[in-house]
Amino acid sequence: MKYFEVHFTITCPNAGLMQDARDLLSALAGEAGFETFEETDEGVNGYVQQAFFDQQALDGMLEEFPMPDVSIRYEVCEADNKDWNAEWEAEGFEPIVIGDNNIVVHDGRHLPEKPGSINIEIDAKLAFGTGNHETTRLMLTALSTLLSTPSTVLDCGTGTGILAIAALMTGAKEAVGYDIDEWSADNALHNAVINRVDERFTPLLGDASVLDTIDQCFDLVMANINRNILLNDMPRFVQKMKNGATLLLSGFYVEDCDVLTAKAKSLGLQLTNKTEENGWACLRFTKD
Repeated sequence: MKYFEVHFTITCPNAGLMQDARDLLSALAGEAGFETFEETDEGVNGYVQQAFFDQQALDGMLEEFPMPDVSIRYEVCEADNKDWNAEWEAEGFEPIVIGDNNIVVHDGRHLPEKPGSINIEIDAKLAFGTGNHETTRLMLTALSTLLSTPSTVLDCGTGTGILAIAALMTGAKEAVGYDIDEWSADNALHNAVINRVDERFTPLLGDASVLDTIDQCFDLVMANINRNILLNDMPRFVQKMKNGATLLLSGFYVEDCDVLTAKAKSLGLQLTNKTEENGWACLRFTKD
């Protein structure tokens, strides 16, 4: 998975505004596809998949930045995949518990003290989705609280395959996952093998247009992607939903909920639940 590392330099009229500017920039830059940020003395560094980087949206956001006395400039460079992978291999992650020990996610090296009802091993290999990020936790929690078990599942932007794997391990009969990144498609299958659900999981390489090659419709469609991609791809998601099916969406901020809900309603979906964690949100819709 190829990323850009974007160095944002923030100039404020006084030092007291720096943290507010950092927080606001991080929130708004999500609309340009950014997944994560780290603070620096000069501002913040942001990381975005090259395929999802929307420079026009970023420039437009900075032109309308709601702190007129703050100046922001940025520099884009390519992040080093090998360094990221080495860091992952060295560190891994501590076990992550979803709900009341319902789902436990671990990396195979850092094992949970108490096994969960469902235990998922994830070897991330550069793909997004270990349960560390709020949006992944929100999606796993939403999945674990569905009133009925979906038989067929579509995982859009599958990343590590964690959501599809969780669905299969909680009772789904089959799952299809697609991702624009070859690393992710391969890694999702790798993780499906680790968790012994590979015979029921089909990984596909491509963007949402790959759905045009699939004849079947699904009981559950999941997408943990940034706001702009969701708005663009939602019509294709709905086309692949059975009547009565559920759509779970995350990957965006609470402030984005209204525009996503309006789009979903225009496509005939009904909002049935909304959850939040640290400014990130998850929406659940149903198709009548």
